[in-house]
Amino acid sequence: MKQKLYLSNPGIATAAGCDAQTFWNSLVDGNNSGLVKVKTFSDENFFAGKIDDKKLSPTNAKYDMRIIQIEDLALNQIAPLVERAKEKYGAARIAVCVGSCDNGSEFSLAGHREFFATKKFPENYSLEMQSADYPATFAKEKFGLNAPAFVFATACSSSASAIAKGAELIRAGIVDAAIVGGADVASDTALIGFNSLESISPEKINPFSKNRAGITLGEGAAFFVLAKDFCVVQNSSDCDEENCIELLGVGESCDAHHMTSPLADGSGALCAMKAALDDASLENENIDYVNLHGTGTKLNDAMESLAVSQCFGESICDGKTIFASSTKPITGHTLGASSAVELAACFLAIKNNCGKNSEQIKLPLHVYDGERDEKIPRINLVGRETKFLRPVNICMSNSFGFGGCNVSLIIGKSRSENFRRGEEN
Repeated sequence: MKQKLYLSNPGIATAAGCDAQTFWNSLVDGNNSGLVKVKTFSDENFFAGKIDDKKLSPTNAKYDMRIIQIEDLALNQIAPLVERAKEKYGAARIAVCVGSCDNGSEFSLAGHREFFATKKFPENYSLEMQSADYPATFAKEKFGLNAPAFVFATACSSSASAIAKGAELIRAGIVDAAIVGGADVASDTALIGFNSLESISPEKINPFSKNRAGITLGEGAAFFVLAKDFCVVQNSSDCDEENCIELLGVGESCDAHHMTSPLADGSGALCAMKAALDDASLENENIDYVNLHGTGTKLNDAMESLAVSQCFGESICDGKTIFASSTKPITGHTLGASSAVELAACFLAIKNNCGKNSEQIKLPLHVYDGERDEKIPRINLVGRETKFLRPVNICMSNSFGFGGCNVSLIIGKSRSENFRRGEEN
């Protein structure tokens, strides 16, 4: 039997909120006020999801840059559980797996600007600032850990890959727990780079609309403690497995089709979703909510709607039992952190709806202009007047990154002898 793995409450830092409750309130209220106009060094203006500077504090990091301050804000929220894991397992048995795509752009851009002006780098500049491993190294040093630490950079699916690797390390017996998640910033490099791909929307992201025009980038972080002992991940001293949320399934695939674009027929994404269902030993009808990748680009939304409709069939069509939404219109597309941020949305969807009847259930709102694209399959999108037909016990989160790196994660209320999928305990 596959080793059960349990997730802690998430540590969150996004434009939609820098704690779990504020984040959740923004999702269900459709509050996208965190998406604001920013100006790059090239004098171009873009909408982006930005965290209020007042929320961030200096850290003791060797390179105290914005991405590390954002990461630190999220990590502090799970720090007591990391310490609990250290007490139980020891510092050598807790891995760190982080999804991130920013390699010290804050320092490297400033350093290169000075080099172009003076022909010399600043005295305090070092290539180590641009090391891909630094977000994982920071977390490892922050908590005094000496187990393996990895950074994954597969663009939008980075932190889903990190979570998958954390699970593999535990099930392989290499560690007993892992800090898993991601952190990223909407740097000038990312904004200008995505704009060069003609992927940035001139307005706020509008996924699955016939008027969609591209992505809105964002910055953020989300982290969990993933462990094989459910008592380790609970905030209360009263350990109860049925109050826990498990990582039930992981599905990964790779299109190997194009450097940035996914397969247009959605077959790569579909493969990842089916693999996650198989890994979880679940049927498609057992899923209650799907957090869509939903980037707002013409190709991605068309591809994903095809894949999701093929995976779930009639169950995810309008008025049926499975609901879906993209949370990127509220957080922005947080790149390497997006998978973890969106898994946090799924986690809170299960936690915050536990024990509620269908009239009381709330799910992340799908914020868009309401004008459906009739050229792509229709998906049961969460609206303000949506009525939910059953409890929220199991969620799927989809992330589809550059190069066709597709990852689907499934989480759900912990299994027990008297638990039946799709029904209340």
